[in-house]
Amino acid sequence: MTLAMNGTNKNGKRALVTGGAGLIGSHIVDLLVREGWKVRILDNLEPNTHKLGKPAWVNADAEFMQGDLRQREVIAAALREIDVVFHQAAYGGYMPEIAKYVDVNSLGTALMLEVIREENLPIKKIVVASSQAVYSEGAGQCPQHGLVFPNVRPVDQLRRGDWVVHCPICGEATTSVPTPENAPVGGETVYGLTKVDQEKLVLLWGKQAGVPTVALRYSCTYGPRQSIFNPYTGVIAIFCTRLLNDLPPVLYEDGEQTRDFSFVEDIARANLLAATTDKLDGLPVNVGSGKGVTIREVAEQISDALGIKIAPQAKGEFRPGEMRHLASGTDRIQAAGYKPQVDLASGIGRYLDWIRAQSDVKDYFSEAETILRSKGIVHSVAKG
Repeated sequence: MTLAMNGTNKNGKRALVTGGAGLIGSHIVDLLVREGWKVRILDNLEPNTHKLGKPAWVNADAEFMQGDLRQREVIAAALREIDVVFHQAAYGGYMPEIAKYVDVNSLGTALMLEVIREENLPIKKIVVASSQAVYSEGAGQCPQHGLVFPNVRPVDQLRRGDWVVHCPICGEATTSVPTPENAPVGGETVYGLTKVDQEKLVLLWGKQAGVPTVALRYSCTYGPRQSIFNPYTGVIAIFCTRLLNDLPPVLYEDGEQTRDFSFVEDIARANLLAATTDKLDGLPVNVGSGKGVTIREVAEQISDALGIKIAPQAKGEFRPGEMRHLASGTDRIQAAGYKPQVDLASGIGRYLDWIRAQSDVKDYFSEAETILRSKGIVHSVAKG
């Protein structure tokens, strides 16, 4: 179904959601449609994520455009008659395709901004999807030096099986605390580096062009519609597909690293808030629960919920550049009125209800893991 964007709608707002067929984008689309927005989706239906083509969940009340935002004529057409852009399109995960990350995430974003400026399009706001991956490591509390921002753990340290995050000043072990937005950013993976590019490009462009912009640094997002085909997708989806194929969840390091998890509908609500308030304009903004959960605990929760008792497996492997701990400091977005509504247990239950209804729940991770080792993205602890 194709809609004319110049038609009447309840609140008069017209949105473009790039990556609008994906996990987060599609939930943003649904929320906007419910709120009376007129919505256009731009998605290239990346085969790694959308193996079967356009998914059935794409909202029929939104206009759908299949196309690549790296093509000037495509993004120009998608931006016409749009007020607010929710820029969710990105190439993600731990895939070893360096050039594609930069091409899609960094250059694709730059091209979009360039088109808006060159064609003098009356865009009123851009909300860009950033990520907690922009941080090198989560904030820590040192017994001697208080709040510190540790550096990425050296590969030599990880090869020794030393997983601890040490104080950058004295070397003492730190305790994980919520990471505020003023923590240093840099990105220690290619994906993380391109998310830094995306958010800095958008925020800088917004200041220069006089257009309000917001960069939402998502914590680990999960929920229904998370791709079961992409072996580099979120850990909850990977653990589910492994267990449903009678295989153990694979833990890197010792499985005690922590992450902050957000249910996808909460992330969609954060996007709507960012689009409709001026309290976050011009800022990077953490979106999360503010709580860290160990990856081992997540695996055990999924195992219990599925009733499949297969213990997770830690094989003494690690991924260089991966942070040990991350809980998002959420004071900034809370002050703007945001509060997550779905806790982890409820969210996992809802995801499992969805994945049980899928017909092609295969394990795509095992083959991908071999590729990651061969490309030097997964390393093993030194023996002896």
